[in-house]
Amino acid sequence: MRKRLASIAVAGLIAGSTVVIAQAPAAAAPTSPHGDLAAGIKRQLAAGIQVVPKQTAAGKLAATGAANPYTALLRDPSKVDKYYWSEQAKAAGQARSQQKAPLRNSLAAATPPLVHDEAEPKGTHGSNDSHATAELIKGFGTGKKLNNRVRVLGEFSPEVATPSAQSPSTEDDGSITLAHEFGLGSVRNAYTTTGTIGDGPHGSAGDASGDFDFSAVHASAGQQLTVATSGDLDTVVVLYDATGTVVAADDDGGPGLLSLLDFTIPASGDYYLMVAGYGLGTVLPEDPFDSGSGLGAGKEGAYGLSASLVFSDLDFYAVDLVAGDVLGASVTGLGTRLTVRDPGGRVVFGSEQDASFIYAPNAPLPGGGNAVVSYVTPRDGRYTLEVGGSGTGQYDVTVEAYRPGPEALEQGTTQTLFLDFDGARINTAIFGGPGVRTLSPLQGFLGKWGLTAADEDKVIDQVIAAVRENILADAKARGTDPRVGLTILNSRDNPDAFGKPNVHRIVVGGTIAESGIDTIGIAQYIDPGNYATEDTALVLLDVLSDPTGDASLNTYITPASNKIKFIGRALGNVISHEAGHLYGSFHTDPLNATPNLMDAGGAFPGLFGVGPDNIGGTADDVDYDFGEDVYTPDEGLAGVEDTLNTTAWALVKGKAK
Repeated sequence: MRKRLASIAVAGLIAGSTVVIAQAPAAAAPTSPHGDLAAGIKRQLAAGIQVVPKQTAAGKLAATGAANPYTALLRDPSKVDKYYWSEQAKAAGQARSQQKAPLRNSLAAATPPLVHDEAEPKGTHGSNDSHATAELIKGFGTGKKLNNRVRVLGEFSPEVATPSAQSPSTEDDGSITLAHEFGLGSVRNAYTTTGTIGDGPHGSAGDASGDFDFSAVHASAGQQLTVATSGDLDTVVVLYDATGTVVAADDDGGPGLLSLLDFTIPASGDYYLMVAGYGLGTVLPEDPFDSGSGLGAGKEGAYGLSASLVFSDLDFYAVDLVAGDVLGASVTGLGTRLTVRDPGGRVVFGSEQDASFIYAPNAPLPGGGNAVVSYVTPRDGRYTLEVGGSGTGQYDVTVEAYRPGPEALEQGTTQTLFLDFDGARINTAIFGGPGVRTLSPLQGFLGKWGLTAADEDKVIDQVIAAVRENILADAKARGTDPRVGLTILNSRDNPDAFGKPNVHRIVVGGTIAESGIDTIGIAQYIDPGNYATEDTALVLLDVLSDPTGDASLNTYITPASNKIKFIGRALGNVISHEAGHLYGSFHTDPLNATPNLMDAGGAFPGLFGVGPDNIGGTADDVDYDFGEDVYTPDEGLAGVEDTLNTTAWALVKGKAK
């Protein structure tokens, strides 16, 4: 969940929608003697910068019941401590890689991977720097005569950055109009300097409206701007264009609480780099052209700064894949970014982080690198993997492809999804919870929706119908897997099937207090390719049945509602969302114009299927489905996710004849 990649898409977020603004807390607006702090929180969220205190004590946050935001459907994603989860992801990803090392070494000894040395001559760039000019890795794939593993060795040779030490800027440099001129992009392509947040007229020793340090950047389209801070100050770096619009931002992309912004300039022109101290709603000024328009002093202190602006070296590699192949890659060395593109050149998975800790333990996909990607290919074609980074030097990429897990099972084997409406005694530690807990059944929540025990069967019928349509019917009708299958069982009509081979369970019942996990729903893993076929997910019902709140079904129920139909469909959608994680899908953007069952929390009327009249269970309700949508910006991934075909290929039947 590193903010470096998420920040790259900030311009699109701000210009294209009110996405993150709608995630601002709904409680009483915070105030500041210098202006509207609630508006500052909205701006900060829109720039991809968290607005909750950062937890630096490992494990302490988990004790409060905070849920893993990758696998959880949260009431309010804006309250996630992204720094904490970024640190957790890095540590857990490395641990997973070390645990799998003996197995991977034995496989490599038995069948050595291919080795592909970059063909682009050392010290040059330009020959393999695009999707169209990607180097083809021959002999790689999942076919019988192909090798499904390759090690790619390459080297970045960007334009040479020649940093020069520059004297610190002098105050007041707190706005675009007062930006210091270091000559970046005009007389030099790199520099180092130092600075202090808090020493200007608007720091805590002045009027305390907030100190910002601005400097000018004169850039050409396609250049790579790399900015890093050093020292002990918790910094934030933000890039504005000449109109005062935020185009990129980074909070904790560097080591610890330091910043590291890595951004490709989209259009030639003047830009303005701002360094600020971290704060809760105080990071951005109200007006970047007014140095006194801050909302309060955040963190203050000295920092070091290095910046470079050069034409970078991007290396592309092409691989031929077939529908259903599960592609994984991990990069070490100077590689910090991996991007998968489909045959048409569209970005379908981009990452600057290692989130492999959310894979199932027996998933074969690689991890433990600076950046890790996973992608289920929906159709045959030539895909490309872009390796990006900053600086001059070598990188090492592990690229592997596998067939989905169920394909190795006995001929015709079908995954089973067991819906448990009866409550359960479950060890919530598998979700990061406190241990064995007892969850109450669906029946105990019906009264909170104005229903009775006599309505339970009708609600369950609607839930099952929704899940079947969302997952199986749509995958058969629109997916590319011709052998998709799923058996849906439930606790009302069938014996408890959980514990048998190839049975996933989703418990529909319980509360946050009972589970010890602060969430609406949560899955055990995100499992591209479905290699762990016996896992569990939860759909808790207390928030969904609260009297009020955006995440309560009651908010959208009026006398005009077909109550049972709406509740059944909404619960079916949430259940399908959690099943989608077990079948390999990440969260999609909940606040854009594209509905998707994998939408993250923060826009619940949509996930519940509420139509334009804002009333559930009426004629204009929306059928939310799996399909193509962009990843949610909050989780540090980029591109278009195909949640329909990721799900369909996770449910392929066992070996074909």
